[in-house]
Amino acid sequence: MFTGIVEAVGALRKLEWRDGDLRVTVATGALPLDDVQLGDSIATNGVCLTVVALGADHFIADVSAETLSLTRFGHYAVGQPVNLERAVTPSTRLGGHLVSGHVDGVATVVSRTARARAVDFWLEAPAALGRYLPHKGSVTIDGISLTLNEVDGARFRLTIVPHTAQQTTLEAAQAGQQVHIEVDLLARYLEKLMQPQADTSSGLTLETLARSGFVK
Repeated sequence: MFTGIVEAVGALRKLEWRDGDLRVTVATGALPLDDVQLGDSIATNGVCLTVVALGADHFIADVSAETLSLTRFGHYAVGQPVNLERAVTPSTRLGGHLVSGHVDGVATVVSRTARARAVDFWLEAPAALGRYLPHKGSVTIDGISLTLNEVDGARFRLTIVPHTAQQTTLEAAQAGQQVHIEVDLLARYLEKLMQPQADTSSGLTLETLARSGFVK
């Protein structure tokens, strides 16, 4: 589990294709590795990767065929900058929102516009993800926890303050670029709970939500 607060920007140092999947070596830049162990998780551009080998300034992880089908890792080249975050601990400050590192798909940057000292980005997600994008809700883009400031179907606007731009890969993002998107974890679970069940005598329904004051 992660928070979407990027700790460092690293880069892909090596890419090795192995029988249909990929092994990556990630140079970790300023990311602290003193408490990282084999088997730990590190979010890499929003993708939860398991550390299978560790060096003083890098880690190695495998990217499965499933992950390749949902992300841009199969199109990355050596030198690709990546946002990095170590998994949270029970004492970690939750500065962003709950992020699983399980990417839902790829969104496209539609436009980039200066807004005072910040930058407005419009992005377009796959149409099926539009239902999970509420106004002023949370979304994860390349591992960065961000607020949805405006939503139009599967299109949405993000406002990136200078600090976030400088500390992540968004500083260089331009129209046409594709990025990883993970929708709010709670929205996915709520949708599952709302689906009709064979036994409707218990569980979450619109009626029970209304009785509890969550739906008017």
